Amino acid sequence: MTVPAKFGDMGASESISIPIGTQRRGSSVSIGIDTPLEADTSQSDTSLNDKFVPINVEAMLASSGTHISSSLSLTNSVYDFTKENGRTYHGYRAGAYHFPNDPTETDRLDFQYEILKYCFRDRNYFAPLSDPGYILDIGTGTGQWAIEMGDEFPGAKVEATDLSPIQPSSVPENVHFYIDDASEDDWALPASRYDYIHTRVLLGCFTDFRDVIKKAFYHLKPGGYMESQEILHTASCDDGTIPADWAFSGWTDYSDEAAMEAGKPLRIANMLKGWYEECGFVDVEEKVFKLPLNPWPKDKHLKSLGKMYEHNWLSGLQGFTMAPFSRMLNWNKTEIEVYLVDVRKGISNRHVHAYNKVYVVWGRKPDSSPEASTIRTPTTSADLT
Repeated sequence: MTVPAKFGDMGASESISIPIGTQRRGSSVSIGIDTPLEADTSQSDTSLNDKFVPINVEAMLASSGTHISSSLSLTNSVYDFTKENGRTYHGYRAGAYHFPNDPTETDRLDFQYEILKYCFRDRNYFAPLSDPGYILDIGTGTGQWAIEMGDEFPGAKVEATDLSPIQPSSVPENVHFYIDDASEDDWALPASRYDYIHTRVLLGCFTDFRDVIKKAFYHLKPGGYMESQEILHTASCDDGTIPADWAFSGWTDYSDEAAMEAGKPLRIANMLKGWYEECGFVDVEEKVFKLPLNPWPKDKHLKSLGKMYEHNWLSGLQGFTMAPFSRMLNWNKTEIEVYLVDVRKGISNRHVHAYNKVYVVWGRKPDSSPEASTIRTPTTSADLT
């Protein structure tokens, strides 16, 4: 398979078809965002009754596919990954993305995909799609979402972009990966091309996510849909069990500080609906889900979800922290590693009934509409608050 290094080389991609399981569309979760979660009081802080947790974390991680290798025809700069504090980072547009792309992180990204699919009751999207012809996935990561969409919609052409060539080498024939930076002013694509544009967990990736929404609006066909699925960086709690000195709260504050210093804010999820409407989308809908930080809930589905999400946090925490804290806050590696000991304990504390909110927002480009409204791009961190 040849993957073009730039998004404009649309005709250059070839891929190999493999059978992928059919995507099943499930119902949304029955527990709404306004429903307080009930804690499982039968368990201690260090033990978990596994009969309520039918999730084999290790097996799911082991099923991760082989990621794209040097057999692809890409420019050397794309594969010239940088190494820093024991982690590797993308080479194309180096420094634009502050999180790693090494095997530890790609395994976590694959597992994060499974977590969100489980959270959404086996759904990959919520927009009312009907035989889309062109689908675009921005910031595809390991490409799992794009691959499943290609399998579900064999008549569609699924195009997916990322800064790193970390996608599988065997994908459905209608799925094509491109190395590109969605923060560029010009996406090198014709207007009104796509029936559906998707983004997922892109907090901390852009100076102003509204620019991405605005450009997506321009590249959608009239009547096409955009959908964003984002995790709110702040931990929430329904029963007041978050202590004032909880280490995870401190970590989120430091992470926010580092992100703002970098000019790429993390707290975008709860702003999406308003931004969609501001950019001209109509029929904008929003769903909010709860992701428990560990298996503290009594509900079986949420307990399983919490076990998965705890593993995601513990396996990804160093990667989430190392570059932002060292580059923006001037912490050294030893300081970071020592600090994260208590943060991990805080994440796994079953007595703290915390969760992250997941916002799913989708909207339709009107059948006849002007271009997306002009939005000022912030130039300083202060503009982003």
